[in-house]
Amino acid sequence: MKALLIGKEPAAALGYEYVEDEPYDAVVIGSLTLGQLLAFREERVLAALAQGRNVFLYTPGLPETEKNRALAARLTAAQRELKSLGVVFTDGGRRRLVTAEEARELRRKGRAPGPGAVLTPLAKEILEGSD
Repeated sequence: MKALLIGKEPAAALGYEYVEDEPYDAVVIGSLTLGQLLAFREERVLAALAQGRNVFLYTPGLPETEKNRALAARLTAAQRELKSLGVVFTDGGRRRLVTAEEARELRRKGRAPGPGAVLTPLAKEILEGSD
């Protein structure tokens, strides 16, 4: 499966071949700067969300600011906004992302996702039988 990569490539393998243009199945945000996170307006990501594509944000690629509490609070609020738009956060670790396409395949085979799997909202609907 192919994913449009925004920012730097994640250190962890997320199971996608990264591309710069169409066609792609999902979007992976590998990194964001402080300014990008605080004023998130990445058109390609917003378009992917509007089209119902999966968008994943690699959390180790997020900026941190431990010394400024006010800025840290704004970063947390910006992350909440991305989650509310449908962006799925992942650390790329043992918690594997299950996309809608993978959920359909699991359902077809009568199998369940592995322990600790992170389901996209659509994948959850599919596995619950609402597809």
